[in-house]
Amino acid sequence: MGISFQLTHTDGRARAGVLRTPHGEIHTPVFMPVGTQATVKAVPPRDLEAMEAQIILANTYHLYLRPGDELIARRGGLHRFMGWSRPLLTDSGGFQVFSLSAIRKIDDDGVTFKSHLDGSFHRFTPEKAISIQENLGADIIMCLDECPPPTDRDYNHIALARTHAWAVRCRQAHRRADQALFGIVQGGIFPDLREQSARFLTALDFPGYAIGGLAVGESKADMFQVITWMDDLLPADKPRYLMGVGEPTDLIRAVARGVDMADCVLPTRLARHGAAFTRDGRINMRNRIYAEDDRPIDPECGCYACRHFSRAYIRHLLQAGEILGMYLMSIHNIAFLLDLMREMRAAIVEGRFQAFAERWLARYEAGCAARDAGAPAR
Repeated sequence: MGISFQLTHTDGRARAGVLRTPHGEIHTPVFMPVGTQATVKAVPPRDLEAMEAQIILANTYHLYLRPGDELIARRGGLHRFMGWSRPLLTDSGGFQVFSLSAIRKIDDDGVTFKSHLDGSFHRFTPEKAISIQENLGADIIMCLDECPPPTDRDYNHIALARTHAWAVRCRQAHRRADQALFGIVQGGIFPDLREQSARFLTALDFPGYAIGGLAVGESKADMFQVITWMDDLLPADKPRYLMGVGEPTDLIRAVARGVDMADCVLPTRLARHGAAFTRDGRINMRNRIYAEDDRPIDPECGCYACRHFSRAYIRHLLQAGEILGMYLMSIHNIAFLLDLMREMRAAIVEGRFQAFAERWLARYEAGCAARDAGAPAR
């Protein structure tokens, strides 16, 4: 199926492994920066490589609408089109269909939706989603699924049957041997539905499995409970991908529950609004208190922004609306999460993950609590 996965170390439920793809090896656990429209916003591939990003994600829905998957195929596929030589993952586009389209009609065969760009109507079926992703040519592609509200049991029951039928059709439609097709486990916050979904999809023997339908409105406690169930239900020798999660504390708690891969737009979205990750919690770089602060964003970070520029300078750029400010913030936030995942991997390999997680979370959350209480920033 184009990839292989080797689980090399465990520490409690936390896992470290090696995921081999046609475009290189991925050492897990791994965070995947999101390049929605074949670009990680404000960050060129050169910088992602310098930060040692192992894999990035692109979005099927957006690239299908613009510039078109067939155009990208004629240009030699997504790797060549966007100048990225390392592994790529594309999602199925299903989440965007359900979240971005103001008008959509779902039936057992697929979904008809209205483009958010020009109002034109389009239709995704499982076969269409696979065809688009085969044109794009990512190393890992996803089944089309339906992502229902996580707390609506009746709707989750209906959507689960549809997701399972679509998974079978995606499996049958998939032809490219150099791509790995992952199944997506759904079922909301309901243990019996999640178990039903995991057992159905593992019987189809996908080379990897995504945990879908989380971080979409449920409580954090419910999200982590579902992830714990998944660790008990999904095969140990296949990678587990948690979709749409990127808060540092969530990543640590997810890895502690057996997650291998995660993606989110959060680091670049926060950067555009002036928020930065630090080991002492998230800070708002637009705040006046940083106007004469000569320290880097995070004194313990080795990214380009932190090696060369002060908080005072970056705040000035943000206040002036300069693009460089968003660029520096973006590379810092991405580098921060990539470093965090590498630190977690090292802790798993060395058998000290629990102590690492407790110490890291205590410091980060104490910093957040102090700032919420109005204490001076560190």
